[in-house]
Amino acid sequence: MRRRDFVALVAAGALPLPVRAQPEMVVAGFLSARSPHEAGAHTTAFLRALAEAGYVLGRNLTVEYRWAEGHYDLLPALASDLAQKKVALIAAVGGINSALAAKAATSTTPIVFIIGDDPVSLGLVESMNRPGSNATGVSLITVALSGKRLELICELSLGSGPVALLVNPANSNTAAHVDDARRAASALERQLSVVAASAETEFEAAFKKLGADGVQALVIQPEPFFDSQRERLVAMTEHYRLPAIYHIREFSQVGGLMSYGPSLLDAYYQAGLQAGRVLKGEKPGNLPVVQPTKFEFVINLKTAKALGLTIPPTLLARADEVIE
Repeated sequence: MRRRDFVALVAAGALPLPVRAQPEMVVAGFLSARSPHEAGAHTTAFLRALAEAGYVLGRNLTVEYRWAEGHYDLLPALASDLAQKKVALIAAVGGINSALAAKAATSTTPIVFIIGDDPVSLGLVESMNRPGSNATGVSLITVALSGKRLELICELSLGSGPVALLVNPANSNTAAHVDDARRAASALERQLSVVAASAETEFEAAFKKLGADGVQALVIQPEPFFDSQRERLVAMTEHYRLPAIYHIREFSQVGGLMSYGPSLLDAYYQAGLQAGRVLKGEKPGNLPVVQPTKFEFVINLKTAKALGLTIPPTLLARADEVIE
């Protein structure tokens, strides 16, 4: 049948209109220890990578979000809920607790994680190059950088007094961060004070202790709950006139003095690319765990001025970005 005759028959009602096949809807799970309002830019980076892989939200992709909002004890139940819903994969983001909860909830549903630790030692994967399980993802190796951040903040010539590390004891990798910071403090011949906070209501007491201890500089543990409270933490360091260094640029962008670490935006983007490959049929066990190749050192000169600090030229020269 010629196309002209076919069109005429359709117009006359003799033939039904052809029905276009609707794209199959994929349902992905998104498990995060963080909060949706403060993780928006990072979630967008994850979705952007998925769209580049052909999975567009609302067109052929639906996401089931589960947010713990800093309450790590909720993660196991949230992970189990996603596993029971038979989602195509679980993106376990916002730190080690999310990844461990997802791994405990299912041994079959593919998992794409973002953590700051060694996934091999945690039992998430068999090796970095060939995970060999239902999980793969991005490892930011932040544990090994607590000491480096302490070294950087101590270059401000603040004297020889004590320095401090703020940690969340609810985080599974806190002990490793403390050990790394203590080694660096010992090498610098500085006394290290460790203070803890696992809820907003505990910040005030922690900072009062820092003041009582005469702390001259503060390192903030890379920690999803602290990420969600970054504006409050930055405001408190300013209130107590305490120089502090953080692990991601987002802290410096809201007024934090210094930050050093891998790009969290890029980590979510890389996780999205891996999720796209899994949704297309690749096995997580065959996808190498991604590690960061770029580290960002950001200095906020406006904050330095407010604290009455002069940043040494040698430190400024090493910064990837200076906020004025």
